[in-house]
Amino acid sequence: MDKRININTTEPHAYKAMLGLEAYLANTEISKTLKELIKIRASQINNCAYCLAMHTKDAIKYGESAERLFILSAWHEAESHFTEEERVALKMTEEVTQISQHGLSDETYQKALKFFSEKQVAEIIMAIVTINAWNRIAISTQLQIGE
Repeated sequence: MDKRININTTEPHAYKAMLGLEAYLANTEISKTLKELIKIRASQINNCAYCLAMHTKDAIKYGESAERLFILSAWHEAESHFTEEERVALKMTEEVTQISQHGLSDETYQKALKFFSEKQVAEIIMAIVTINAWNRIAISTQLQIGE
């Protein structure tokens, strides 16, 4: 695989803006483990190995179980392993990540409001948007695990 550009080196202001989103997410009300589940699920959908490696390690560091990480891609069939709040956030993650299919449905949005405040729903959407941007950067630049 040929070496591609490094966004941080080539466009440091753009990279700094992305880090600003990460700084925002670090101070949100949603838990660290839920943020990592969102990041991992979006990265699974987008096939981003770099982000999967990073965020599974982070999730374990924050106390997530290996078993839940192993079955995350099949969470629909393993609902008893995830709380209702987590399932709603994962559904949001799938719908926003695959936005061209139908977007965030009214049903999912209304269900999210049963478990999360409007502020928290906004935070979840921003977490999903941010990881999707990171996935696109990592995949487009062919960022390799360990770089």
